Amino acid sequence: MAERKLRVALIGCGLISLYHLRAWTAAGAEIVAVCDTDRAKAETRAREFGVSRVYGNAIDMFTHGGFDVVDIAASVGAHAPMARLAADSGVHIMVQKPMCATVAEARGVVADVGDRVRFMVHENYRFRPHYMTVRRWVDEGRIGRIRHVAISCRGSGLCDREGAVPFLIERQPYLKWFPRNLVFETMIHHLDILLCLVGPLRVVAARLGRLAEGLPGEDTAAILMEGENGLIATADGSLCAPGYPQLHGDRLEVIGTQGTIVMELNRIFIVGREAETVEEVDLTGRYQECFDTAIRSFITGLRDGTPFETDRLDNLKTLELMESVYRAAGVEVDQ
Repeated sequence: MAERKLRVALIGCGLISLYHLRAWTAAGAEIVAVCDTDRAKAETRAREFGVSRVYGNAIDMFTHGGFDVVDIAASVGAHAPMARLAADSGVHIMVQKPMCATVAEARGVVADVGDRVRFMVHENYRFRPHYMTVRRWVDEGRIGRIRHVAISCRGSGLCDREGAVPFLIERQPYLKWFPRNLVFETMIHHLDILLCLVGPLRVVAARLGRLAEGLPGEDTAAILMEGENGLIATADGSLCAPGYPQLHGDRLEVIGTQGTIVMELNRIFIVGREAETVEEVDLTGRYQECFDTAIRSFITGLRDGTPFETDRLDNLKTLELMESVYRAAGVEVDQ
Protein backbone atom coordinates (compact mmCIF):
# COMPACT_ATOMS: atom_id res chain seq x y z
CA MET A 1 0.00 0.00 0.00
CA ALA A 2 1.41 3.39 -1.00
CA GLU A 3 2.28 5.80 1.81
CA ARG A 4 -0.14 8.71 2.05
CA LYS A 5 1.24 12.07 0.96
CA LEU A 6 2.01 14.62 3.63
CA ARG A 7 -0.77 17.22 3.59
CA VAL A 8 0.36 20.83 3.97
CA ALA A 9 -1.40 24.16 4.52
CA LEU A 10 0.35 27.48 3.97
CA ILE A 11 -0.25 30.73 5.87
CA GLY A 12 1.15 33.86 4.21
CA CYS A 13 1.14 34.12 0.42
CA GLY A 14 3.66 36.89 -0.16
CA LEU A 15 6.83 36.77 -2.24
CA ILE A 16 8.68 34.11 -0.26
CA SER A 17 5.71 31.70 -0.33
CA LEU A 18 6.43 30.93 -3.97
CA TYR A 19 9.69 29.20 -3.03
CA HIS A 20 8.04 27.36 -0.13
CA LEU A 21 5.28 26.00 -2.33
CA ARG A 22 7.71 24.93 -5.03
CA ALA A 23 9.71 23.05 -2.38
CA TRP A 24 6.69 21.25 -0.91
CA THR A 25 5.61 20.26 -4.40
CA ALA A 26 9.08 18.99 -5.33
CA ALA A 27 9.17 16.95 -2.11
CA GLY A 28 5.94 15.19 -3.06
CA ALA A 29 3.71 16.81 -0.44
CA GLU A 30 0.08 17.66 -1.13
CA ILE A 31 -0.76 21.35 -0.67
CA VAL A 32 -4.37 21.30 0.50
CA ALA A 33 -4.97 24.93 1.56
CA VAL A 34 -3.51 28.43 1.40
CA CYS A 35 -4.38 31.40 3.59
CA ASP A 36 -3.60 35.13 3.62
CA THR A 37 -5.39 38.10 5.13
CA ASP A 38 -5.09 39.56 1.63
CA ARG A 39 -7.29 36.93 0.03
CA ALA A 40 -6.26 37.99 -3.48
CA LYS A 41 -2.70 36.88 -2.73
CA ALA A 42 -3.97 33.52 -1.52
CA GLU A 43 -6.10 33.09 -4.63
CA THR A 44 -3.09 33.84 -6.85
CA ARG A 45 -0.98 31.16 -5.16
CA ALA A 46 -3.89 28.72 -5.26
CA ARG A 47 -4.20 29.14 -9.03
CA GLU A 48 -0.46 28.72 -9.52
CA PHE A 49 -0.31 25.46 -7.57
CA GLY A 50 -3.76 24.01 -8.16
CA VAL A 51 -4.95 24.40 -4.56
CA SER A 52 -8.72 24.21 -4.10
CA ARG A 53 -9.07 25.59 -0.56
CA VAL A 54 -8.42 29.32 -0.13
CA TYR A 55 -8.86 31.28 3.10
CA GLY A 56 -8.60 34.84 4.32
CA ASN A 57 -8.82 33.69 7.94
CA ALA A 58 -6.57 31.06 9.52
CA ILE A 59 -9.13 30.12 12.18
CA ASP A 60 -11.52 28.99 9.45
CA MET A 61 -8.74 26.99 7.81
CA PHE A 62 -7.86 25.17 11.04
CA THR A 63 -11.55 24.59 11.80
CA HIS A 64 -11.96 22.78 8.49
CA GLY A 65 -8.65 20.91 9.07
CA GLY A 66 -7.52 18.09 6.83
CA PHE A 67 -3.75 18.78 6.90
CA ASP A 68 -0.75 17.44 8.83
CA VAL A 69 1.61 20.43 8.64
CA VAL A 70 1.24 24.19 8.53
CA ASP A 71 3.93 26.29 6.90
CA ILE A 72 3.78 29.76 8.47
CA ALA A 73 5.31 32.21 5.98
CA ALA A 74 3.32 35.22 7.17
CA SER A 75 4.79 38.36 8.76
CA VAL A 76 6.61 37.88 12.05
CA GLY A 77 3.74 39.17 14.19
CA ALA A 78 1.60 36.23 13.07
CA HIS A 79 4.14 33.55 13.92
CA ALA A 80 3.36 33.05 17.60
CA PRO A 81 -0.47 33.05 17.40
CA MET A 82 -0.44 30.79 14.33
CA ALA A 83 1.99 28.36 15.99
CA ARG A 84 -0.23 28.16 19.06
CA LEU A 85 -3.28 27.60 16.88
CA ALA A 86 -1.46 24.80 15.05
CA ALA A 87 -0.39 23.09 18.26
CA ASP A 88 -3.93 23.31 19.65
CA SER A 89 -5.08 21.63 16.42
CA GLY A 90 -2.44 18.88 16.54
CA VAL A 91 -0.73 20.16 13.38
CA HIS A 92 3.07 20.11 12.98
CA ILE A 93 4.76 23.50 12.48
CA MET A 94 7.24 24.97 10.05
CA VAL A 95 7.67 28.72 10.61
CA GLN A 96 9.74 31.25 8.70
CA LYS A 97 12.58 32.97 10.49
CA PRO A 98 12.67 34.83 12.76
CA MET A 99 10.53 32.63 14.98
CA CYS A 100 9.24 35.72 16.85
CA ALA A 101 10.03 39.42 17.17
CA THR A 102 11.67 38.96 20.60
CA VAL A 103 13.33 36.21 22.60
CA ALA A 104 10.71 36.58 25.34
CA GLU A 105 7.91 35.96 22.84
CA ALA A 106 9.77 33.01 21.32
CA ARG A 107 10.36 31.40 24.72
CA GLY A 108 6.66 31.79 25.44
CA VAL A 109 5.50 30.10 22.24
CA VAL A 110 8.09 27.31 22.60
CA ALA A 111 6.81 26.63 26.12
CA ASP A 112 3.16 26.74 25.01
CA VAL A 113 3.69 24.40 22.07
CA GLY A 114 5.92 22.09 24.08
CA ASP A 115 6.20 18.61 22.58
CA ARG A 116 2.60 18.42 21.41
CA VAL A 117 3.69 18.70 17.76
CA ARG A 118 7.00 18.89 15.87
CA PHE A 119 8.26 22.46 15.43
CA MET A 120 10.98 23.63 13.02
CA VAL A 121 12.10 27.12 12.04
CA HIS A 122 12.73 27.70 8.34
CA GLU A 123 16.24 29.15 8.73
CA ASN A 124 17.56 28.17 5.32
CA TYR A 125 20.93 29.94 5.06
CA ARG A 126 22.60 26.84 6.46
CA PHE A 127 21.23 25.00 3.44
CA ARG A 128 22.38 27.44 0.75
CA PRO A 129 24.75 25.61 -1.59
CA HIS A 130 27.80 27.84 -1.05
CA TYR A 131 27.46 27.58 2.73
CA MET A 132 26.86 23.83 2.43
CA THR A 133 30.18 23.59 0.58
CA VAL A 134 31.98 25.39 3.42
CA ARG A 135 30.30 23.14 5.99
CA ARG A 136 31.27 20.02 4.04
CA TRP A 137 34.91 21.09 3.80
CA VAL A 138 35.02 21.79 7.55
CA ASP A 139 33.41 18.41 8.32
CA GLU A 140 35.94 16.70 6.06
CA GLY A 141 38.72 18.14 8.20
CA ARG A 142 40.30 20.11 5.36
CA ILE A 143 41.36 23.00 7.62
CA GLY A 144 41.60 21.27 10.99
CA ARG A 145 40.03 22.84 14.07
CA ILE A 146 38.45 26.27 13.57
CA ARG A 147 40.27 29.03 15.44
CA HIS A 148 38.79 32.23 13.97
CA VAL A 149 35.85 33.12 11.74
CA ALA A 150 34.72 36.36 10.08
CA ILE A 151 31.55 36.95 8.07
CA SER A 152 30.27 40.03 6.27
CA CYS A 153 27.46 41.09 3.96
CA ARG A 154 27.22 44.01 1.56
CA GLY A 155 24.29 45.23 -0.50
CA SER A 156 22.80 48.39 -1.98
CA GLY A 157 19.18 47.54 -1.25
CA LEU A 158 18.62 50.63 0.90
CA CYS A 159 20.43 53.08 -1.37
CA ASP A 160 18.36 55.84 -3.01
CA ARG A 161 16.75 54.94 -6.35
CA GLU A 162 16.12 58.36 -7.93
CA GLY A 163 12.73 59.01 -6.39
CA ALA A 164 11.60 55.39 -6.14
CA VAL A 165 11.51 53.66 -2.77
CA PRO A 166 14.66 51.65 -2.00
CA PHE A 167 14.59 48.07 -3.25
CA LEU A 168 14.41 46.45 0.20
CA ILE A 169 11.57 48.70 1.33
CA GLU A 170 9.62 47.68 -1.76
CA ARG A 171 10.38 44.05 -0.88
CA GLN A 172 9.76 44.36 2.90
CA PRO A 173 7.46 47.37 3.48
CA TYR A 174 7.38 46.87 7.27
CA LEU A 175 10.98 48.15 7.44
CA LYS A 176 9.57 51.67 6.97
CA TRP A 177 8.46 51.65 10.61
CA PHE A 178 10.16 48.68 12.29
CA PRO A 179 12.87 49.85 14.74
CA ARG A 180 15.27 46.99 13.89
CA ASN A 181 16.53 46.23 10.42
CA LEU A 182 19.88 44.78 9.34
CA VAL A 183 20.63 42.53 12.32
CA PHE A 184 17.03 41.41 12.87
CA GLU A 185 16.04 40.88 9.24
CA THR A 186 19.28 39.95 7.47
CA MET A 187 22.27 39.30 9.70
CA ILE A 188 20.33 36.89 11.87
CA HIS A 189 21.16 34.46 9.04
CA HIS A 190 24.87 35.19 9.37
CA LEU A 191 24.78 34.79 13.14
CA ASP A 192 23.07 31.43 12.63
CA ILE A 193 25.83 30.35 10.21
CA LEU A 194 28.46 31.20 12.83
CA LEU A 195 26.65 29.20 15.51
CA CYS A 196 26.36 26.31 13.09
CA LEU A 197 30.10 26.39 12.36
CA VAL A 198 31.65 27.08 15.77
CA GLY A 199 29.04 26.54 18.48
CA PRO A 200 28.08 28.94 21.30
CA LEU A 201 29.10 32.58 20.98
CA ARG A 202 28.89 35.62 23.25
CA VAL A 203 28.68 39.20 21.99
CA VAL A 204 31.56 41.28 23.33
CA ALA A 205 30.74 44.55 21.56
CA ALA A 206 28.50 45.86 18.79
CA ARG A 207 27.96 49.11 16.96
CA LEU A 208 24.96 49.91 14.76
CA GLY A 209 24.60 52.74 12.25
CA ARG A 210 22.06 54.36 9.93
CA LEU A 211 23.21 55.49 6.51
CA ALA A 212 19.79 55.49 4.83
CA GLU A 213 17.57 58.49 5.53
CA GLY A 214 14.11 58.30 7.05
CA LEU A 215 14.25 54.73 8.36
CA PRO A 216 14.14 53.89 12.08
CA GLY A 217 16.18 50.68 11.89
CA GLU A 218 19.92 50.19 11.47
CA ASP A 219 21.40 49.38 8.06
CA THR A 220 25.04 49.06 9.11
CA ALA A 221 26.56 46.90 11.84
CA ALA A 222 29.85 45.64 13.30
CA ILE A 223 29.80 42.83 15.86
CA LEU A 224 32.61 41.26 17.91
CA MET A 225 32.01 37.86 19.56
CA GLU A 226 33.95 35.23 21.44
CA GLY A 227 33.54 31.47 21.60
CA GLU A 228 35.13 28.52 23.31
CA ASN A 229 38.91 28.10 23.70
CA GLY A 230 39.63 31.74 22.88
CA LEU A 231 37.88 31.72 19.50
CA ILE A 232 37.10 35.18 18.12
CA ALA A 233 34.29 35.74 15.61
CA THR A 234 33.31 38.93 13.80
CA ALA A 235 30.28 39.87 11.72
CA ASP A 236 29.68 43.10 9.86
CA GLY A 237 27.34 44.35 7.19
CA SER A 238 25.84 47.26 5.31
CA LEU A 239 22.75 47.55 3.10
CA CYS A 240 23.80 51.03 1.89
CA ALA A 241 26.90 50.03 -0.03
CA PRO A 242 26.81 51.60 -3.52
CA GLY A 243 27.95 49.36 -6.33
CA TYR A 244 26.93 46.14 -4.63
CA PRO A 245 23.84 44.18 -5.74
CA GLN A 246 20.50 45.19 -4.27
CA LEU A 247 20.24 41.74 -2.73
CA HIS A 248 23.33 41.50 -0.52
CA GLY A 249 26.25 39.18 -1.11
CA ASP A 250 28.37 37.52 1.58
CA ARG A 251 31.99 36.89 2.43
CA LEU A 252 33.08 34.25 4.93
CA GLU A 253 36.58 33.43 6.15
CA VAL A 254 37.18 30.39 8.35
CA ILE A 255 40.70 30.04 9.76
CA GLY A 256 41.66 26.62 11.04
CA THR A 257 44.73 24.95 12.46
CA GLN A 258 45.65 23.51 9.03
CA GLY A 259 44.18 25.91 6.49
CA THR A 260 41.83 28.77 5.71
CA ILE A 261 38.58 28.62 3.76
CA VAL A 262 37.33 31.73 1.99
CA MET A 263 33.84 32.07 0.54
CA GLU A 264 33.68 35.22 -1.58
CA LEU A 265 30.15 35.67 -2.92
CA ASN A 266 29.74 32.51 -5.04
CA ARG A 267 33.38 31.37 -4.98
CA ILE A 268 34.83 29.03 -2.34
CA PHE A 269 38.50 28.07 -2.01
CA ILE A 270 41.28 27.19 0.42
CA VAL A 271 43.83 29.99 0.65
CA GLY A 272 47.11 29.05 -0.99
CA ARG A 273 45.47 26.11 -2.77
CA GLU A 274 43.10 28.02 -5.03
CA ALA A 275 43.95 26.18 -8.24
CA GLU A 276 43.06 22.77 -6.83
CA THR A 277 40.18 23.68 -4.51
CA VAL A 278 38.16 26.51 -6.04
CA GLU A 279 34.45 25.85 -6.52
CA GLU A 280 31.89 28.28 -7.93
CA VAL A 281 28.15 28.18 -7.25
CA ASP A 282 25.43 29.58 -9.49
CA LEU A 283 23.65 31.45 -6.72
CA THR A 284 20.83 32.70 -8.94
CA GLY A 285 20.25 29.40 -10.69
CA ARG A 286 20.33 27.47 -7.42
CA TYR A 287 18.37 29.93 -5.26
CA GLN A 288 15.46 27.49 -4.86
CA GLU A 289 17.78 24.79 -3.56
CA CYS A 290 17.97 25.97 0.05
CA PHE A 291 14.17 25.94 0.33
CA ASP A 292 14.06 22.44 -1.14
CA THR A 293 16.75 21.18 1.25
CA ALA A 294 15.17 22.75 4.33
CA ILE A 295 11.76 21.30 3.57
CA ARG A 296 13.15 17.86 2.71
CA SER A 297 14.96 17.87 6.05
CA PHE A 298 11.69 18.74 7.80
CA ILE A 299 9.89 15.86 6.08
CA THR A 300 12.72 13.44 6.92
CA GLY A 301 12.73 14.46 10.58
CA LEU A 302 8.96 14.14 10.75
CA ARG A 303 8.96 10.73 9.06
CA ASP A 304 11.88 9.26 11.01
CA GLY A 305 11.33 10.98 14.35
CA THR A 306 14.83 12.49 14.16
CA PRO A 307 15.82 15.99 15.35
CA PHE A 308 15.45 18.95 13.01
CA GLU A 309 18.73 20.76 12.39
CA THR A 310 16.92 24.09 12.83
CA ASP A 311 14.60 22.95 15.58
CA ARG A 312 12.81 25.64 17.60
CA LEU A 313 15.27 25.18 20.51
CA ASP A 314 18.27 25.51 18.22
CA ASN A 315 16.77 28.62 16.63
CA LEU A 316 16.08 30.09 20.04
CA LYS A 317 19.88 30.26 20.51
CA THR A 318 20.14 32.25 17.27
CA LEU A 319 17.43 34.65 18.45
CA GLU A 320 19.22 35.08 21.79
CA LEU A 321 22.49 35.91 20.03
CA MET A 322 20.72 38.34 17.68
CA GLU A 323 19.00 40.14 20.55
CA SER A 324 22.24 40.34 22.53
CA VAL A 325 23.74 42.33 19.62
CA TYR A 326 21.13 45.04 20.20
CA ARG A 327 21.76 45.05 23.93
CA ALA A 328 25.52 45.37 23.37
CA ALA A 329 24.83 48.31 21.02
CA GLY A 330 22.64 50.01 23.63
CA VAL A 331 19.35 49.44 21.78
CA GLU A 332 16.35 48.51 23.91
CA VAL A 333 14.29 45.55 22.71
CA ASP A 334 10.63 45.57 23.75
CA GLN A 335 9.69 42.53 25.78
